[in-house]
Amino acid sequence: MEELLGRIVAGKVTDENEKDYYVQVAGTTFRLDKAEIKKPLKLGSVFKGFAYENEDHDMQITRDAPEVQVDHYGFGTVVRTQRTLGVFVDIGLPNKDIVVSLDDLPAMMELWPQQGDRLLIALREDKKQRLWGVLADGDIYQAIGQPAKKKLQNSNVVARAYQLKLVGTRVMTDHYELGFIHPSERETEPRLGEELHARVIGVHDDGTLNLSLRPRTFEAIDDDAAMLLAALEHSGEGYLDFSDKSDPAAIKAYFGISKGQFKRAIGHLLKARKITQHDGQLWLVKDDEQATK
Repeated sequence: MEELLGRIVAGKVTDENEKDYYVQVAGTTFRLDKAEIKKPLKLGSVFKGFAYENEDHDMQITRDAPEVQVDHYGFGTVVRTQRTLGVFVDIGLPNKDIVVSLDDLPAMMELWPQQGDRLLIALREDKKQRLWGVLADGDIYQAIGQPAKKKLQNSNVVARAYQLKLVGTRVMTDHYELGFIHPSERETEPRLGEELHARVIGVHDDGTLNLSLRPRTFEAIDDDAAMLLAALEHSGEGYLDFSDKSDPAAIKAYFGISKGQFKRAIGHLLKARKITQHDGQLWLVKDDEQATK
């Protein structure tokens, strides 16, 4: 069989039954489901569609071609994994998932994509006329990547991991900006294809991003610190007549926490540069003041 699978091909309608048409392409007969054809086809007419082998090993052709094809990249969703084979990816065919071989996946199985993760892949046909998924490499991502704007600094982005290396994780945002996550900016290594919610910590002149998966300092503070910060924000004057020297009973009566908890909360907020402490008072640091520190 010449190379037909995973491509848009044209063939002649040679036969039909109640459920299917049959389309012959270069000597190979493909089944065409009548359910997807609105206007009846005539025998001898030419039909063009996407050719593949379905899960029952029947040759099938469809008008509803997926974006993922031979030499044509698109995103597919991982539906399951098989340790001895790889991961199965849904590319939009009703009765066929595409396997990305374990040979192309990370050596550590815990970094394999899981159900719901998405991969940018194309198709290849092997010598036995089987279709496999081919992961896009760095050059493909460079070709489709879009330069990021400087205004993204410190903003939140949604990104997907596409390359896992010892030096860090390469990702692409949902707006096609390319980014890098250093190991110091994450708690655990992301999976291949995992969706990540990251923060922009740097925008390079070439339009690529440095990202962090760690929370902003104020997002990492505990409940007591958040409560204290809220009290300062609603104080009107931006200060409270309390400090780490205040009476434990007064702290308990006003904030409902112990002096130890209160001092830890102050420490977190001082470290985050959200407050200052002087003259027996706690002062809220305004955003413009914080930016100059």
